[in-house]
Amino acid sequence: MEEKVNFALVGAFVLALGAALIASVLWLSSGGAYRRAYDTYQTYMDESVSGLSRDAPVRYRGVEVGRVRRMALSSAHIEQVLLTLDIERGTPVKQDTVAVLRVQGLTGIAYVELSGGSSAAPELQARPGEAYPVIRSGPSLMVRLDSAISTLLTNLNRGSESLVALLDEGSRRDLKQTLADLRILSRTLAARSATIDTGLGNAARTLEHTARFADDLPRLVERMQKSADGFDRMNSELARAGQSASATLAGASAMLTGAGNTLAGARADLREAGAGILPEMQLLLAELREVTASLRRISQQVEQNPRLLLFGKPAPVPGPGE
Repeated sequence: MEEKVNFALVGAFVLALGAALIASVLWLSSGGAYRRAYDTYQTYMDESVSGLSRDAPVRYRGVEVGRVRRMALSSAHIEQVLLTLDIERGTPVKQDTVAVLRVQGLTGIAYVELSGGSSAAPELQARPGEAYPVIRSGPSLMVRLDSAISTLLTNLNRGSESLVALLDEGSRRDLKQTLADLRILSRTLAARSATIDTGLGNAARTLEHTARFADDLPRLVERMQKSADGFDRMNSELARAGQSASATLAGASAMLTGAGNTLAGARADLREAGAGILPEMQLLLAELREVTASLRRISQQVEQNPRLLLFGKPAPVPGPGE
């Protein structure tokens, strides 16, 4: 005998099992199995956030630590974009941490990169009047490149304008004249290359002689020093000789004084003897004068004709008719 099946009970069981499966899938997809705690932060971007969307990742030094919860224009400053970030609790967000907008590869998908943050810096806290702590923002790579390229283009534009203003008609004419003068100068130098080489050779020899003189200069100075020392010694010896001569003259003066006394005594005797000798002395002096005159004439003749000493006085030239 066949048993009766309660289809109502079977249908209820199937519905309950399906609801349980759907609830499990929803719970797992929402992260309920590994739910994490998040802290909320805010940051203000001064640039366009094109490519960034809600639930975009937030990374700390490349590690994903949260997501972007909300994007809105700032009510206080319309040129800024307010981003509300959910970051995992325990992430070291410091007061010197900086939020930068980055683009992932070539896809153009943007995300928020947190960088900086030293271990010695204090934790970032909300200030009075702020709902959440505010992370400082920095310019993205594209903004920095755009600023650098804009500055470069501005400088190039200014440089080109200055160059155009500098190279007016008169400046171009002066530049052509300068180039022509340089061409003439180069030709002149090429034509006189031999003279220039000779001059350089002479200058090299002059420098070589100067170097030799510089090498001999210490020896010359040493010789001059020795000569000066010898001159000093000679002066010292002359001074000593002068002192000796002074002493000698003093002794001679004393001797002359004694001799004068002796002569005074002998003067009376000479007066007596002179009365008889004086006529003879006068005759002797007259004869000496004649002899002196003869000797003078002979010396003059010898000076005029030295051959007299060898050959004697030549014979007199015969006169007319002799």
